[in-house]
Amino acid sequence: MTLVANRTDRELLEAAQAGDEQAFALLHDRYRPLVFRIALRTLGRTDDAEDICQEIFFRLYRQPPQLNDHPHALRLWLARVTTNAALNLLRSQRRARFHWSRLLRLDRLFDDQRPTAEWNETSLLVQSVLEKLSDRDRALLALRVSGFSYEEIAMLLDLRPTSVGTLLARAERRFRERYRALLGENGEEVRE
Repeated sequence: MTLVANRTDRELLEAAQAGDEQAFALLHDRYRPLVFRIALRTLGRTDDAEDICQEIFFRLYRQPPQLNDHPHALRLWLARVTTNAALNLLRSQRRARFHWSRLLRLDRLFDDQRPTAEWNETSLLVQSVLEKLSDRDRALLALRVSGFSYEEIAMLLDLRPTSVGTLLARAERRFRERYRALLGENGEEVRE
C-alpha cells in the first residue's frame, strides 16, 4: 500500500476523483487550515468561515480544478475560490463585518487567556476601520497577512504582479489613516 501522505496534490486529487476517500481526506487535512484562515480573516465570524470551508471542499470534491504544473496550483486555487466565496458572502449579506483583530495578534485568539480590555477595544477599532475599506483592500490585506507572496496575490485577485506592491501600500496607508482618524474621534492619543 502506497503511503497516501507522500503523494502530491495532483496524485491525491486524481485518486479522490477515482473514489479514494482517504486521498480526499488528506487533501482536506492539508488545506483546511489555509481555507479556514482566509475565510475567517475575511469574514471575521467563525460560523461563516466554517460555512465557506464546507462550500469550498464540497466544490473541490464535486468539481475539482484542472491543475497546471505549478507546484502550488491547488493551494493557489483554494485561496482564490475561498477569497471570492468570502467576498461574495459579504456582498450578499450587505454587511462588511471583518474581525481584523487577527492583523494585530492572531495567536491571542487561540490562547486560553482572556483578552484584555485594551485588546478588545483595539480589535473593535480595527474591525470598524476595515468595514470602511473596499473589498479589494480587504482582500489584499487578508491575503498578505495570510502569508501569500505578491505574485500569488496577483494571480488570486487578477492583478498585474507589478501593481500588487503599490496597491498593498495604498491599502495599508488607507487603513492607517482611517485607524488614526478613528482613534482621534474616540478621544485617544494618536501615536506616530
